Amino acid sequence: DEATDPTISEENWECIQRFCDQVNADTEGPLFALRLLAHKIQSPQEGEALHALTVLETCVNNCGDRFHSEMAKYRFLNELIKVLSPKYYGIWSSEKVKSRVTEVIFGWTVWFPQEVKIQDAYQMLKKQGIVKEDPKLPEDKILPPPSPRPQNSIFDTDEEKSKLLARLLKSSHPEDLQAANRLIQSVIKEEQEKSAQVSRRVNTISEVSENVKRMEELLENYRRTELSPADQETLQALFQRCEKLRPLLFRLASEAVADEEALAEILQANDKLLRALGQYRQVVASQ
Repeated sequence: DEATDPTISEENWECIQRFCDQVNADTEGPLFALRLLAHKIQSPQEGEALHALTVLETCVNNCGDRFHSEMAKYRFLNELIKVLSPKYYGIWSSEKVKSRVTEVIFGWTVWFPQEVKIQDAYQMLKKQGIVKEDPKLPEDKILPPPSPRPQNSIFDTDEEKSKLLARLLKSSHPEDLQAANRLIQSVIKEEQEKSAQVSRRVNTISEVSENVKRMEELLENYRRTELSPADQETLQALFQRCEKLRPLLFRLASEAVADEEALAEILQANDKLLRALGQYRQVVASQ
């Protein structure tokens, strides 16, 4: 009640931290805390609901996996959805509260991609037109840290950033939480770029493998007998595509210089590609 008091304009960070400590100390803390927070977030008083959302996000920052597991259940997600849905409290919830709830759920889809129920809940809101576009998270938005983070996360490999983030998130000062959010958002961008690189590498290596296998089959048939016009056309198209994959592999190798395992995988794919191109030139020239 103190942490979500609608009569105060500023967050009571000391009280919010005590609430988080109580959640961590009690075996059933996450379950009870989320029941209380759901009730407060659904309050017709805008100030009370907004304070409750700040408490919720701070708990996500500070209360660990047990809290994350409980908040990712439909039991709690449905309570947040009621605030947005015109069938429930959406008809009288303020736009500011609905906007914050949308930001909270969207933020969780970024940081907890493994939680299928959160992803499903957000996609359902979009399909029903309740959420029309992904919100742009403001700089003073308190984002939860990823838990669990993917292996080789930037926070795992950059000890200084990891320590800085931990210090900022433990602070009760709003400006420190804003700085933590900016740091987290910059890491999101780096993680997304890293993920895109991995995706490009996996897709390209897979395409090389499939094309080389098909080329080798057609070349083997070419050695034994004359190919049909359709197969000849397919073989030529595969050759041309494999030629275009060479510079792409070169770019991927330059991106993966620091990752020995990935670089070895790319070089192995390149060897297969060069061997298949050489066989093509040899077989077609001899014919």
